[in-house]
Amino acid sequence: MNGQNRKDITPGISVEIVLKQDQRTGKRTAGIVKDILTKSPFHPHGIKVRLEDGQVGRVQLIKATN
Repeated sequence: MNGQNRKDITPGISVEIVLKQDQRTGKRTAGIVKDILTKSPFHPHGIKVRLEDGQVGRVQLIKATN
């Protein structure tokens, strides 16, 4: 799943985000969602989140949970 819909993202899920400084390269950072920062239900570049380690970026991939 991509990270464009807010309803798909909840605190505690595993995601891959692109940090602001990595937007040009597209380098992804994996982590666990702590807070959802985007208020709108949809964002074309990905919902902005804060990870548990404090990093902030836009969700590119929601990892499958088993």
